[in-house]
Amino acid sequence: MAMTTIAFGQNDLKFISGNFDFIKDQTEINVQLKFDNTLYQVENMTEAQYLEKRKKDVLANPKKTEADWEKWYGEWERFKNSEYLKYFLKGANSKSKIVFGNDSKAKYTLIIDAKWIYAGWHAGIVAEEAKLTSNMKFVETDDPTKVVMEVEGEKMLGRRENKDFVMEYGRIAAAYEVTGRRLIGKEFKKVFRK
Repeated sequence: MAMTTIAFGQNDLKFISGNFDFIKDQTEINVQLKFDNTLYQVENMTEAQYLEKRKKDVLANPKKTEADWEKWYGEWERFKNSEYLKYFLKGANSKSKIVFGNDSKAKYTLIIDAKWIYAGWHAGIVAEEAKLTSNMKFVETDDPTKVVMEVEGEKMLGRRENKDFVMEYGRIAAAYEVTGRRLIGKEFKKVFRK
């Protein structure tokens, strides 16, 4: 099994198996996100632990109430359930001849399994971007046990370009967008030059 690493400073892609040759005759690819065993922050907290800590942080601010926490949590869930995917699709489709989407009848599906998320921070004019480590498998849509290509994204660093960047979920969304852009890079484009 050959492994190739494409380095982009902090943003590394490691091709674990397969290559993009399967994609040449395709017009669309399904995309799904998974968060089954995601760890958060440098402490490697579970999502439940991370959310418990965030709730304490929010409620420790004397200007915040339980209603503020509920609003924050509602946005967290919304981003996890829809916005992260939208940002990934925005990044991937910005450079691709193939349409990446969801709920299509595509022959292949890309499953992005988040392994580690660092939410970064924002303090007015100073901020640190989020980072995303994920396992990405292109599988046959009708038989997801058939993996045609596997790639790992290591600490993909988000950019400060979206309107939601001041909040954790906005910074994480930016890391998904960069992951989409990086995945559809030189190796992907080589297939269409053949």
